[in-house]
Amino acid sequence: MTTVLTGITTTGTPHLGNYVGAIKPAIAKSKTADYSSYFFLADLHALIKCWEPEKIAQSTKEIAATWLALGLDTDSAMFYRQSDIPEIPELTWLLTCMCSKGLMNRSHAYKALVAENEEDGAKDPDKGITMGLFSYPVLMTADILMFNADEVPVGKDQTQHLEMARDIAARYNHHFGEHFVMPKTIVAEDQAVLPGLDGRKMSKSYNNTIPLWLPEKKLRKHIMKIKTNMLEPGEPKDTNDSFVFDIYKAFATKDQTANFKQAFADGIAWGSAKQELFELINTELAGPREKYNEFILQPALIEKELLKGAEKAREFSAPFLQKLKEAVGIRRIS
Repeated sequence: MTTVLTGITTTGTPHLGNYVGAIKPAIAKSKTADYSSYFFLADLHALIKCWEPEKIAQSTKEIAATWLALGLDTDSAMFYRQSDIPEIPELTWLLTCMCSKGLMNRSHAYKALVAENEEDGAKDPDKGITMGLFSYPVLMTADILMFNADEVPVGKDQTQHLEMARDIAARYNHHFGEHFVMPKTIVAEDQAVLPGLDGRKMSKSYNNTIPLWLPEKKLRKHIMKIKTNMLEPGEPKDTNDSFVFDIYKAFATKDQTANFKQAFADGIAWGSAKQELFELINTELAGPREKYNEFILQPALIEKELLKGAEKAREFSAPFLQKLKEAVGIRRIS
């Protein structure tokens, strides 16, 4: 079986873009017999860019409830909180000692912040940059290598970190024996990327998201805010230049998409188009929304699922880390 690992940073509320771009396809893939799936809540990573304890705690609850409500089978897939696996930060240190500073200097995220400081005229190019931010590719590497993931689905902006993970793994293997597989970067070229309310990529950074679990009335209100042009009812509309259509096709079947495309050609009114979009999305999310609200009211049940996942994951991580420590010379005296 192929081991696939996906991490979700706990710094925000899930939105429609997260759902169609990552969560929905990942859960579908986890139900196939050829894959062993690992899904984790990256709460240690969250500390790099968020110093608001309540926000991280709330985000952890919301994201965990989201995956459970959408049908993740925690009996077949590993579902755990990163911080519940103490072997991960311990492995991070072993890998840090094998990682050159020069490799971290080349991180795109770090270089971008240094460039920003220099543009602002800061005397210290590292102003405001923590060691967590500087070295987080090593923690990401530990997440991946801890369970010897064969494949790691990432966005195009994360491919460099997988290259770093392979570099660090290869260096460890060279010095201490073959312990790690070389993880393969999986970039889904056909992955749905939803536009937000203003047409830019849906992202909490732009504050243009449509939260996944809005009540029905609020969901409709948000969808009605999606930016459109000034074409009147009856005037043909171009599906290649419509954020409404882009979101619709991410949820629709081929037949539904074809019918909606024809409606555009026939000059559907924007209000009617948005109403059809709302009905499509609401139909798909109505059932899971009820389950999500039930989970949110039962935090103990969410916690139970995460601890169950951590216990299963540690059946592998604990003995594997022991083997890795012995390889570097950290072992009982004999």
